[in-house]
Amino acid sequence: MSAHVRIISGTYRNHDVHNMVFPMLSDYTEGKKSNTITVDCSLLDGSPWNMSNGKAKIKVASKEDYEIVSSDVPVGSADPAAPKTPVETDEEAIARIRERFKILEDMTEAAMEGTVRGMIVSGPPGVGKSYGVEETLEQHHTFQKLAGKAPKYMVIKGAMTALGLYALLYNWSDPGRVLVLDDCDTILWDELALNILKGALDSGKHRRIHWNADSSKLRNEGIPDHFDFQGSIIFISNLKFDAITQGNRLGKIRDHLEAIISRCHYLDLTLDTMRDRMMRIKQLVGDGMLNEHKLADGDEEMLINYVDENKDRLREVSLRMVIKIADLYKMAPQDDKWKRLVETTCMKRELIAA
Repeated sequence: MSAHVRIISGTYRNHDVHNMVFPMLSDYTEGKKSNTITVDCSLLDGSPWNMSNGKAKIKVASKEDYEIVSSDVPVGSADPAAPKTPVETDEEAIARIRERFKILEDMTEAAMEGTVRGMIVSGPPGVGKSYGVEETLEQHHTFQKLAGKAPKYMVIKGAMTALGLYALLYNWSDPGRVLVLDDCDTILWDELALNILKGALDSGKHRRIHWNADSSKLRNEGIPDHFDFQGSIIFISNLKFDAITQGNRLGKIRDHLEAIISRCHYLDLTLDTMRDRMMRIKQLVGDGMLNEHKLADGDEEMLINYVDENKDRLREVSLRMVIKIADLYKMAPQDDKWKRLVETTCMKRELIAA
């Protein structure tokens, strides 16, 4: 078993770390600006650990500020007088994650009703952010489709210019319409696009947007130089908006992003640790995510255990990866051939054993 390390005195993300025990991932490393020890913090909840990816580089002043301890020493506070961080069970973690995605569904419904004008959904890739939003929208537009009417929502993915955003908002400006911007992060670094978004998300009674420049595109498409936006916007991103607005490196963009956040409901799905991602996988597999694969009894649990055991070798730990592995298992279950296929197509090349 790997050793644990007790941080006697250190800092992580401007938070003091005193008398805390962690599984050690990398020993003391001296740097030009700071000295660090890399630890596994996936078992800890709350700030600042939920802002990491299950791994943290803790800054220490010198080798006197930490000590190597036995792996039998419990992870967490090493001070008997300090309050203990409660250990979250798998069942509690799944319930917490399920509640977050239920809130996502409820907020999406509120966007369709116009109660929520803007929402930012943040979380790591491959955990079902887009699916949760699109499935809710699709379910509530079933009658529209049965009646032969076009749905009142649109999902846009990929790069976008400020002018393209203006035209898109005009075409989806009617009340009851929902525009989903999925991984359209390019507009976050465009000051003009952010100003347009601020107008569309304004909290005032009239959300009027202007384009005060000549444009043949707008003329050709019959789009006016101003209009009132009355729909709702859902922005889905892998970025943590509250984290990227910290510091002064973004200049003016930082102020615009803060203004966008202040105008929106901000839902962080809190799937920051590797353990959370595994709990999300267990939740959805338990809910029937792999039903179409028609796996034999016990196969689903076996595949989840395989993903868990190899999570550090896989290119990513996500719902997509689980489906890929289930596909390979169905294709070649005999003699563990599927494992060789997984190693070849789904694992980091440099970590495959010779």
